This record gives sequence, structure tokens and C-alpha cells, in this order.
Amino acid sequence: MIVTTKAIVLSALKYGDTSLIVKLFTACDGVKSYLLKGVLASKKGKLKKGYFQPLTQLEIVANHKNKGTLESLRDVKLAYSYKSLQTDVLKSSIALFLSEMLVVSLQEEEENVILFDFIENAFIWLDTNNEIANFHISFLIQLTTFLGFYPDDTHIDASYFDLLEGEFVPSLYNEVIEGVTLEAFKQFLKADFDEAKTIKMGRGVRAILLNNLIRYYQLHLTDFKKPRSLEILQQVFG
Repeated sequence: MIVTTKAIVLSALKYGDTSLIVKLFTACDGVKSYLLKGVLASKKGKLKKGYFQPLTQLEIVANHKNKGTLESLRDVKLAYSYKSLQTDVLKSSIALFLSEMLVVSLQEEEENVILFDFIENAFIWLDTNNEIANFHISFLIQLTTFLGFYPDDTHIDASYFDLLEGEFVPSLYNEVIEGVTLEAFKQFLKADFDEAKTIKMGRGVRAILLNNLIRYYQLHLTDFKKPRSLEILQQVFG
């Protein structure tokens, strides 16, 4: 079936000497993987390797057989041209990290327009704003809404947030968020990106909260692997 749809690049893996296998999150069919034969050798074709940087926003014409095999692309063009996300060191480090988080978080081959719109608009926000130190924290918390484990804030005044149970609790049973990190975490709940950028916290607290969130994902997603780019992100923020 030939489809025309928006898509966001999640990853690109070199295959052989001249080809790529790219994973895209599409608006029409969720996560799809494509084999791009000879794309690294061709300079005149419609499919240029520059289109497949992490989180590039595309409009694609694709052949979807929907049989669990690698699909093929017929045409590609930019749906949105980033101004700074792929050239600013901090923004590109955040983008690389979050693209890896999306690879391990998004698995479904089915339409989810609301989730697609969230991701699309989130990275346009990142591209067009300068106060971005809290963006990845806010993004990961908001993303849990779509993944089915958004924190239960019924007892938000409790002393701990239980990472395994996903709720605020008065006493210790499992791994928790606590202390000043907990107070920062609470501020992010229900906050949009504009509100999140005003949250004040030191680098140390931000780093601890990020590690807590990665552990939260690990506890709630099967086959979760910690992003390799996490160390790079921490060095850039360091």
C-alpha cells in the first residue's frame, strides 16, 4: 500500500557499505523500519542521507506492506526545517538522547496521531526556544502519559515517589524519589514546556532526577536499554 504521511526519524543504522536501515515514527502507522539501498553512495537520488538525522521531521511517500518486514521509501522531503536543533551543541545532545529514549519506548505499529503531534510539536518547541535546560526532564514526564505510566499524583503531599508503583507514598518500600529531587519532580507534573523552563534547580538535582526518570522507564518498559548518549548529555550539562 502506497502511503503519504508525516514521519519523525528515530534512528539510522548503516547496513553494508552503502545502505541504511532507518526507523521512523509515522503519523499513519506508528513505528516502521525501512531499508534504503545505496543511499550512502548516491548523490543524485531523492533519498539523501542528510534527511535521516535523529528527530528530523519528514513527509514521506512509502510502500507499507505491513508484514513485519523492512519497508521501502519512494520519496522524502522535509516537513519542518530545524533552525538550531541539529547545530546547537546542547540541543543536538538533548535530541540524540531523546531519540534513543523514543527508540526503546515506542514499539507499536499502529496509528497514534495524538502522540505523533506531541512529539512533533515538542521538538519544534526545542528548536525555537533558548531556555531548554529542563526540556528533556519535562519531555520524559509528559511522554509517560502516552506510554501508560504517568505518575499518580493522588497523594502528592506524601514524602516519597515510589518508582515501581508509580505513585506518591508515605514510607519506603521500593526505589523512590525523595528530598529536594522530589520537590523538583512535583513541579514538573502537569507543567507544559513553557512552565517547565521556569523551574529552578541545580545541575546536581537535575542529574539525579534524570537518572530517577530513566530508572522509572526501566521499571515500566520491557527490554529497556539505557541510552548510550546519556553520558554525552551529562558532560554537556556538566
